[in-house]
Amino acid sequence: MITYLTTPSGAKVRDAMAAGLLGWMNTPAQGNKLPYGQQWGADNGCFGRGYPGDAGYLTFLDEHGDRAHDCLFATAPDVVGDAARTLERSRPFLPEIRKRGYPAALVGQNGLESLPVPWDEIDVLFIGGDTEWKLGEHARTLTAEARRRGKWVHMGRVNSYKRLKYAHDIGCQSADGTYVAFGPDVNLPKCLEWVRRANSEGIQTSLEAA
Repeated sequence: MITYLTTPSGAKVRDAMAAGLLGWMNTPAQGNKLPYGQQWGADNGCFGRGYPGDAGYLTFLDEHGDRAHDCLFATAPDVVGDAARTLERSRPFLPEIRKRGYPAALVGQNGLESLPVPWDEIDVLFIGGDTEWKLGEHARTLTAEARRRGKWVHMGRVNSYKRLKYAHDIGCQSADGTYVAFGPDVNLPKCLEWVRRANSEGIQTSLEAA
């Protein structure tokens, strides 16, 4: 099964989230009020211009600490496309994230396959990186290893059924994207159908394999 997280773009999207059909992807720059009892993910906002600085990010996590138990992951700060610099930047934050009651996520970037992954320091592997890396052999291998070790795996920037099905099929348990935000009235039903199809086809494949 795979859970899809997105931004709360309007009342219908929020209703779908409240019904448990979608999860909420929250960032420090978003500024929306996060409801209680809803599955969500905390993204640092380093991809783009939404990162509030190191102290600001920890403050953001503190402010939502009463909902940490509903959070699938909180990403440590990363450097887009650079695994070595991401590890250097992320590792001091991983214990800080855990200390606040969140599952600590390392964002996998290009080159992680050639570096020692600090598996004991993380709870979640977040598949980032550029498109080629994200959809390539290295990300698939890392996903399989993470699952073998009992870690949750999430894939970022998933904005089509094809991509969601791919994430599901390689073993990701959640994914996020902004597709719904660009025309929620039209795109919300499509997105909900993606999730339904990916999960139902996954169940069917498992039954056939059995």
